[in-house]
Amino acid sequence: MVKKILVPTDGSEYGKTAIKYAIYMAQKLNATLYGLHVIDINIIQGPVFTEVCGTMGIPATPEYFPQVEQRLHEQADTILAAFKKSCEEAQVSAETIKEMGIIERVIIEEGKKTDLIILAKRGEHFHLTKGAIIGSTAETVVRNAGKPVMVTPFNYREIESVGLAYDGSPPSKNALQLAIFLCDQLSWPLTTVIVTEDQNYASQLSNQLEEAFESFQINETTVILSGHEGKTLVKFLEEGSVELLIMGAYGHNLLRRLLGGSTTSYVIRHSPVPVLLTR
Repeated sequence: MVKKILVPTDGSEYGKTAIKYAIYMAQKLNATLYGLHVIDINIIQGPVFTEVCGTMGIPATPEYFPQVEQRLHEQADTILAAFKKSCEEAQVSAETIKEMGIIERVIIEEGKKTDLIILAKRGEHFHLTKGAIIGSTAETVVRNAGKPVMVTPFNYREIESVGLAYDGSPPSKNALQLAIFLCDQLSWPLTTVIVTEDQNYASQLSNQLEEAFESFQINETTVILSGHEGKTLVKFLEEGSVELLIMGAYGHNLLRRLLGGSTTSYVIRHSPVPVLLTR
């Protein structure tokens, strides 16, 4: 089910953590890793190009495009070489990909060729002296990739147990199937979290879960909690009982998102552990 894993890599500290998780998952699943570095086309356009030229001590004029582009390619080659070395040390099969374009679009396109995308919660544009938060990249990829996406935090923790957020929506049912596959294959214990004030609805969801798990030997526990969905899930994760959360992405209807915001976005931004999302 998961034999090809794409991991965008940009040399940032967040990106290095994503690689650690990618290597760990590849080892567990006997999968091949594809390390992708995207040279952001925005860097050689507009204000970012001006800043890069200033750092390099050259005028921000078109005739210097080749010098800046060469530097970007050199940086990409260095980052991908480090990725390849980490994979070789871990004895993980790996290939590298270098592309120029808009980061989200390239990740989504390359992700179509793989089974899972693992990327950092925050990335880093190529600046010679500082990084920049790309707050929307992960959410854009999750919304449009059409593949499961694991969004990783700053700190790495080995995954030994898993949480599943379940609300009965089609995306959460897909998340349930992915959780079953991983926990059955890797013998991870699973805690399913239902966040609702409605006990009848909780009972209905619990019955769905019981049916889904009855054919598998999975150590599963269901927990029913109340409160704001996003905040309640993040609080559960902060308690440290699981090292990975699997959940359906953007499963609420449009009106609910407009009124209360997106649970998915909130969890992505605040989770202390990786979040594996399905559509």
